Amino acid sequence: MVSNFRLWLMRAGYLLIAAGLALVIWPRLISHPPEWGKSHGSTSALLAGLSVMAALGLKFPLQMLPVLLFEFVWKVIWMLLIALPLWRAGLMDAGVSEDLFAVGMGVVLMPIVIPWRYVFGQFLRAK
Repeated sequence: MVSNFRLWLMRAGYLLIAAGLALVIWPRLISHPPEWGKSHGSTSALLAGLSVMAALGLKFPLQMLPVLLFEFVWKVIWMLLIALPLWRAGLMDAGVSEDLFAVGMGVVLMPIVIPWRYVFGQFLRAK
């Protein structure tokens, strides 16, 4: 069982993802020069799809829980396998630093939003 407070916290997480991606990704995806699609198209389309799935999480927070887990996992992977090696090598630039802040916010906020007891019960202990 997940408390109403936790459900609303999850909805806040979904809203943060959906609104953030809607403001950043959708405008670029809708109006871009054709050559832009060669280098950014698949990533932007994936993120746009993630924003739609996060929007569904506003109505169905528990059913869309894998979206929050995906958001947390990919950000942890990015921090460990991309940002950390760049930082260790002294190769952090302004773009990576900006990404580090945005990704870091997700790494900090998602564990607060995700109902871990429910995750363990539904995904790890279930037969």
